[in-house]
Amino acid sequence: MVSNQYDAIVIGGGHNGLVSAAYLARSGARTLVLESRASLGGAATTEAPWEDAPHLRVTRLSYVMSLMPPTIVRELNLERHGYKVHPMGPYYQAFPEGGSLTIYEDDPKRTHEQLARWSKKDADVWPRWNEWLEGIADVMGPMLTQVPPNIGSHRPGDLLDLARLGWSQRGISTRAVADVTRLFTMSIADLLDDWFESPQIKGALAVNGVIGTWAGPYEPGTAYVMAHHSIGDVGDGQLGSWGYPEGGMGAVSEAIARSARSFGAEIRTQARVSRVTVRGGRVSGVVLDSGEEISAPLVVTTLHPKIAFLEHLPRTELPDDFVTDIEHWKTRSGVVKINLALSELPNFTADPSSGQAEHHTGSVEMAPTMEYIEAAFIDARNGRPALLPFSDGVIPTTLDRTLNPDGTHIMSLFTQWVPAEWAAEPHTAELDAYADRLIDLYDQVAPGFKSSILHRDVVGPHEMEEEYGLIGGNIFHGELSLEQLFHMRPAPGFADYRTPVHGLYNGGSATHAGGGVCGIPGWQAARAALADQKRSSRRLLSALGRRS
Repeated sequence: MVSNQYDAIVIGGGHNGLVSAAYLARSGARTLVLESRASLGGAATTEAPWEDAPHLRVTRLSYVMSLMPPTIVRELNLERHGYKVHPMGPYYQAFPEGGSLTIYEDDPKRTHEQLARWSKKDADVWPRWNEWLEGIADVMGPMLTQVPPNIGSHRPGDLLDLARLGWSQRGISTRAVADVTRLFTMSIADLLDDWFESPQIKGALAVNGVIGTWAGPYEPGTAYVMAHHSIGDVGDGQLGSWGYPEGGMGAVSEAIARSARSFGAEIRTQARVSRVTVRGGRVSGVVLDSGEEISAPLVVTTLHPKIAFLEHLPRTELPDDFVTDIEHWKTRSGVVKINLALSELPNFTADPSSGQAEHHTGSVEMAPTMEYIEAAFIDARNGRPALLPFSDGVIPTTLDRTLNPDGTHIMSLFTQWVPAEWAAEPHTAELDAYADRLIDLYDQVAPGFKSSILHRDVVGPHEMEEEYGLIGGNIFHGELSLEQLFHMRPAPGFADYRTPVHGLYNGGSATHAGGGVCGIPGWQAARAALADQKRSSRRLLSALGRRS
């Protein structure tokens, strides 16, 4: 018995699902969001993980903002609904052998002085490096919001889409095409070797090439991952800027949820979908774990593709090639997220401070060199947790005081790597030992850091998969490797946010532009659904006109 009927259902209350729901509701569709967990946001979540300190909140998985297009912020009135981002401070690395490196995105003079401490040559080349990155961003930035064409199709519409893509790139020079080609095929290590000589500077720049990725800095394609993370703007016009959302990443999801509700969307939590129903090749609704049936002629799924297509749908409703593509979808990670509550900010030997200093407000890294990062990956690839993990650390409470009303600081460490196979089991004791080793590394450069830790929360790949639906613990719903980008994401012929089932759309992070909290997949899935509805209405009106 069908108990509810809607115009549109969105599966998944993560940020992409909420964006999709907001746009569908904004168009006038009676829209329902179904989220399996008790809270919204998916990986973009703010939680209180410590029972004995419920007032302390952490951004438990994702931790910074960058790539959300201003169009989404503006059209969904997100600032009115509480969306606010504090631009991060500088990049900072204190080295175990002594000394430090600080990179200021908005202060070329100070950055030159810092880089020159390690290499005068690298300091002098830095402005040209940034100009080169800006040129890459001019090409790649607009492509993040383009729908990938169906390359290889001979259908007139698909050929027209391909022609439009080619026409949009008509002003690109031969050199720019070569540079982009290199990005897609080179390792971040080879790219940086072409530009810089200092191991310390190359280590700093290599982090963005491997973050969240099952690949070391010497793996082909990691240069593209760096570029993906360097194209962003939090509203201050700075290329590659990152920021802390006030209230943590969960506040971003909550702002989008408020927007969706303001347009009339209904949002239900603890409503796990067990399967998507299909009749005659067309989606007809969903069935919840409770047995409740909900009907809708339009469904957007934002879940990991292995769940969305291999668990929620009968394989008989999908082409064999598509099923094979999803079965082979690579979604390894080896990421461990460590959240710490600190009684005081770290006091680095290289840059002593009493209380908060500028270098506390940005990324506080543990990635001294590319060789260090590579060794961590080799350990994990060989089945061992990294002896010396690398970490992309931030202390959002230096700029966002809403997370720590009592003055306790929260430090978020996005760390790599443990074996990809650890997604299958909790490995609790081994994860604790891994966290101990990383904390000891920070304690070497900031004595007293370890003793300042009041609480800690260690989230490994198994918990990411079981609790948050991130198969393999992969924050991007799939690796950003060359064979899983653009028109291949998540499968050839279905990169346009549509699926083999009519009326079912894909708005998850495994589609193009997914990776980071950007909302683009959810936005594009809603646009595709609404465009198809408009075309259907025109065809119906045309048919009725011919009959009259």
